[in-house]
Amino acid sequence: MLLRSLAPLLLSLACLTGCAAPRRVSLAEGPREYVPYDYDQILQRWTRTGTLVATNEFDDLLTVTSTFEAWDFRWAYSVRYAEDYRLTVEQRQELLDTTLAETRAEHRFYVALHGPNRRWNDLSRKDSAWVVRLIDDKGDETPARLIKSVKRPGALERTYFPYTNVWRQVFRVTFPAQRDDGTPSIAPDARWVGLRLA
Repeated sequence: MLLRSLAPLLLSLACLTGCAAPRRVSLAEGPREYVPYDYDQILQRWTRTGTLVATNEFDDLLTVTSTFEAWDFRWAYSVRYAEDYRLTVEQRQELLDTTLAETRAEHRFYVALHGPNRRWNDLSRKDSAWVVRLIDDKGDETPARLIKSVKRPGALERTYFPYTNVWRQVFRVTFPAQRDDGTPSIAPDARWVGLRLA
């Protein structure tokens, strides 16, 4: 099984370093044997946080926490959601089939961020201070297909993405799984993939 490291969010305006080695994840498809209580562990596995700091001003410019909603994550999410909402066997299977099929067409991230200027940090605005790209270690860079603002995160977002709070702006960022020329947006032999906010 090819393992890939989900790199921390890359903020290209500053060098972003971490104390711990990146957690290894796999983009491989296939059945999983998760129970609802596995969700928190899987969420941690697929979530990264990065902070951009202006060292000359000792000021946090942007803090971003993002979860890559890959096959593995969506399987665990579906199991937990089905348990929480007491879905029937048929409803569970439909949810799982639908959400896993989406991973073949798109790469989606749940992004929560905060910074000193909410308007600049609204990723869904045409005049946002930030451009969002999906990148990998092979040099592939893909612009977002859709950035949707979650204006009022509710119980669902706060339950399944507990880093969501009133101080953060929340977005769903979607990238195509394949570019217009048919090449994959994440190289098959990529060792890591991440978001770049530049």
